[in-house]
Amino acid sequence: MIQQVYPVKKLSESPEYARVRVKICGITRPQDALAAACLGVDAVGLVFYPASPRAVTIQAACAIVDVLPPFVCKVGLFVNAAPDEITRVLETVALDVLQFHGDEEPELCSYHSKPFIKAVRMQDNVNLNAAAIRYADASALLLDTYVEGLHGGTGHAFDWSRIPAHTGKPLILAGGLTPANVAVAIEQTKPYAVDVSGGVESAKGIKDAGKIAEFIREVRNAKIRSG
Repeated sequence: MIQQVYPVKKLSESPEYARVRVKICGITRPQDALAAACLGVDAVGLVFYPASPRAVTIQAACAIVDVLPPFVCKVGLFVNAAPDEITRVLETVALDVLQFHGDEEPELCSYHSKPFIKAVRMQDNVNLNAAAIRYADASALLLDTYVEGLHGGTGHAFDWSRIPAHTGKPLILAGGLTPANVAVAIEQTKPYAVDVSGGVESAKGIKDAGKIAEFIREVRNAKIRSG
């Protein structure tokens, strides 16, 4: 029996993923989480940042997680949270991945021995290659729009041409994505995943199943290979 061996690219090279993953962030209701799962999302995001209009309590997060089927990743988003605050959440909520959206040092991101994503707000002076080295233990970098005083959920896109071809980390594209622009964003940036919140809502924190379905359809239809 001949075993097919697939070549593995170095991390410094830009991989070609078989498909782009989808994360719906800012889920606040179990019915929205279940609808997203039924429509085929890969991950849902729960915001544990009290200043956010999409913040959830530990009790609400448990209710959301309880309705999700297997293989849907549960991501907990934190902004400059103290380690004991994160520990309290993890003791009760079955999170798979942590997402750090503030100014957290690498040591804090790794403190809980959980896979983590580090968000990078795309200011003019951001060096993504340096960020990938600094957060070497991160499973991925999430690229979001920079708006002073806001930590995500801005509703605005940034200049995608600023993303370098090689960073050594899977990249998750966020910031102002909607069903109308996500295919173009994917074709231009070829990310590992896309992350959307406001772009699939009927109101802040209230997801629209029709918009989620349209968003996922546009993701699936996007041309992700350079040819």
